[in-house]
Amino acid sequence: MWYNCRGVPMHTKLPRTTPEHKGVSSLVLDRFVAALDRHDSLHSLIVVRNGSVIVEGWWRPYRPEVPHLLYSLSKSFTSTAVGLAVHEGLLSLDDRLVTFFPDDAPDEAGENLAAMKVRHLLAMCTGHAEEPPVFSPEGWRDPYGTFLRASVEHEPGTHFLYNTAATFMLSAILHRLTGRTLVEYLSPRLFDPLGIETPFWESSPDGVNLGGTGLYLKTEDIARFGLLYLHDGVWNGERLLPEGWVNDATRSHVANGDDPASDWNQGYGFQFWRCRNGAYRGDGAFGQYCVVLPEHDTVVAITSGVGDMQAVLNTIWDDLLPHLGPDSGVEEPSEASKHLLAERLESLAIPIPKVSAHSPKEQELSGIRWALPENATGLCEVSLDFNTNVFTYRLTGSDHPLAAGADLSGLYTTRFGRHEWVDDTCLLGYPRR
Repeated sequence: MWYNCRGVPMHTKLPRTTPEHKGVSSLVLDRFVAALDRHDSLHSLIVVRNGSVIVEGWWRPYRPEVPHLLYSLSKSFTSTAVGLAVHEGLLSLDDRLVTFFPDDAPDEAGENLAAMKVRHLLAMCTGHAEEPPVFSPEGWRDPYGTFLRASVEHEPGTHFLYNTAATFMLSAILHRLTGRTLVEYLSPRLFDPLGIETPFWESSPDGVNLGGTGLYLKTEDIARFGLLYLHDGVWNGERLLPEGWVNDATRSHVANGDDPASDWNQGYGFQFWRCRNGAYRGDGAFGQYCVVLPEHDTVVAITSGVGDMQAVLNTIWDDLLPHLGPDSGVEEPSEASKHLLAERLESLAIPIPKVSAHSPKEQELSGIRWALPENATGLCEVSLDFNTNVFTYRLTGSDHPLAAGADLSGLYTTRFGRHEWVDDTCLLGYPRR
């Protein structure tokens, strides 16, 4: 047994097998990956069927070992933390929000604010007509007061509004109850048992993990999380989530629309979306997905930068789902079909934008460092080096999230490639360790 630096056993990768061994044709998966590749732009894909990975791919420059920002897929992990805390008796779903923030709540809370419960925060039915501006520059100065002073126009439980600020409040509640961040709380209970070794979560100015966004994980970590939910909270024979929690978290608690063709109108659970075709998912902006198909023993994990998130789900329903039949009737793949799928997966890459022809001005400008006047972005210097095809900008301020190139003066340097990716700095936002 191998152990990491925290003394926690290191876990092996998920089992891999041929698609045919799990009842899916390699040719089907080749067409599925080709259809996904037509979206602009996918970053990674893992499909797990009956407990084994049957296809996986990364669009260069993305790589299996590089964590990806999950955006609102982070919410499903926050929900999981709440479920664990409820099971441990730290709070209940019917606890009222104002009881956790006695110093931040208005002296006279309105009837709807006073009635707002933990379950309403989880199900995005707090009663707000508009999301409280917690994440604005002004809101960050007093995030809890900003949320609690916001108008609550509807009775909690009766009106759906997607509300990332509500998820942040859940994170803040757990932080106050445990004295730990979500990462610290979830590590021994969820991340370590699942083999998720490098979770990172962005935090508020006062150190509370954002909850509704900001979690960075690898694609296989997303797949592991989906498998845990697919298996009703049991992992390798050990129950990690309370019995009944998966059903409570993934069933619909509030209606959120009436368009039968939209996967955003099938009902909302505790930070999980109901989907068509008996599925459910956690998802995040620009196409981060953890799609669970219980009727087909399948999990689809995707990271991406797409603009049309419904189109990606449609590709799953149209090009993969119809072929998830019983584990029988699919012959072993021919060498040609195996080669076709392998070749496609190997060739996946985000197209590099076309650039114009070289300019005679390049050598005149190459290497010049332009100092910029003080500005709100913190951008203080830019330079172009046409000999190495690298563009560099520098930011001031120790709060800049990129650790690459920091020097003793507090300046941070980020490099951009021309015609090609600069691998170690093309994925912005995640602190390299």
